[in-house]
Amino acid sequence: MPKPILDTLSEGFTRRLAGFSSRRSFLSRLGAVMVAAPVLPLLPVARASAAPKPSEGITDFERHAQAKDSEQCDYWRYCAIDGTLCGCCGGGVHTCPPGSEPSPIAWIGTCRNPDDGRSYVVAYRDCCGKPACKAPASCTCQSVDREMPTYRPQLNSDIIWCFGNASAIYHCSTAALVGLASSP
Repeated sequence: MPKPILDTLSEGFTRRLAGFSSRRSFLSRLGAVMVAAPVLPLLPVARASAAPKPSEGITDFERHAQAKDSEQCDYWRYCAIDGTLCGCCGGGVHTCPPGSEPSPIAWIGTCRNPDDGRSYVVAYRDCCGKPACKAPASCTCQSVDREMPTYRPQLNSDIIWCFGNASAIYHCSTAALVGLASSP
C-alpha cells in the first residue's frame, strides 16, 4: 500500500531537518525562545499600545474634583493628601500656620486640574511642631488616589513626615504645586 502524500512530505522534511541540526541545538534554541518570550511585553511598542487613553486614565477622585473651595477634601490638589488641611488651621493650601514649620521631606502626587484638564505634580508636606489641629471633620482628608505601598515611601501618604524637624509632632498638611506633569 502506497504512503499518503502528506506522510511522505512530512517524513522528508523531518529527515532533512535532522540531517543539519542536533537535539542540543534544538533544545538551546527552544530555551532561548522561552527565556526571551516574557521580555516581549516590556518592549516600548507593547507599553505604548497598553497605555491608557487620556480620557480612560481619569480616576474616581479626578471625576469628582472641584477647583473652587480649597477647604474641602475634593479640592483638585488633594488627590493624594492624608491629614488635616492647613487651610482649616490658620495656614493656607501651601503654607503652614504660624508656630509650625514644614517638614523638609514631602510625598508627591500627580493631580488633574478640572479647570484646564492638565495634570500637575503636587508636593505634600506635613507642618510640624504644634499639637494636632482641631479642625472640623470635613477638613480631615484621606485621599489614596494612585497611592503606592510603603516600599515606595515618597508616594505613600500614611507616614508622618515630621522626622527631620526639631519637633516630630504633627499639626496639618499642605499641598504645594511643584509644576506641570509631563504628558506621555
